[in-house]
Amino acid sequence: MKEKSSMPTIEYFYAGYSAYAYLGHAELLKIAHAAEREIDHRPFDLRKLIDATGAPAFGSRSQAHKDYFFGREIVRWAEYRHIPVLGHTPTYHHHDITLSNCMLIAGLVQGLNIDRLSHEMLRAHWVEDFDLDNPDDLKKIGERANVDSESLLNAAASEEVRKIYTRNTEEAIKLSLFGSPTYFVDGDMFYGQDHLEVMAHTLGV
Repeated sequence: MKEKSSMPTIEYFYAGYSAYAYLGHAELLKIAHAAEREIDHRPFDLRKLIDATGAPAFGSRSQAHKDYFFGREIVRWAEYRHIPVLGHTPTYHHHDITLSNCMLIAGLVQGLNIDRLSHEMLRAHWVEDFDLDNPDDLKKIGERANVDSESLLNAAASEEVRKIYTRNTEEAIKLSLFGSPTYFVDGDMFYGQDHLEVMAHTLGV
């Protein structure tokens, strides 16, 4: 894994299939650049966090809740941020999220800047309906981000990468995160992409 930079960071806890991480990702990159901070990517298992916090599983939520938070709100924020989005939940959204998250972590272990890879992954899922548990779809995403997809997918199954994934998830639970995305600036938590503008204000950008 690449050595830690002396440059200040924005800690970014998210899952590679998260709608709200997608909605805020490009804006996060702009803020980090303006604030001269690196993004410390912390992909984690959002489903385990939800189970650990006692929040109701997606399938058990009311239809009104789903229609609003995973329908109207997503469309509204996509319009506000001037980015495309599917008009429905991705077809394969219920599939396993381990491989995609670990592909991102494998990039970090190999010393890559995964800002673009994570953006391509989120966008492919929420704009083109890619299956993030399908190695072929993940290879296409890697190609778009100009990374060695085969190498990352092979490394995604390694003990080192899986341990980091577990550690990120355990830390998310320990920090009492509410979901994805969650950002930290010098230990100060900002939950949800709808708080990016507040975070930018805090950073003075």
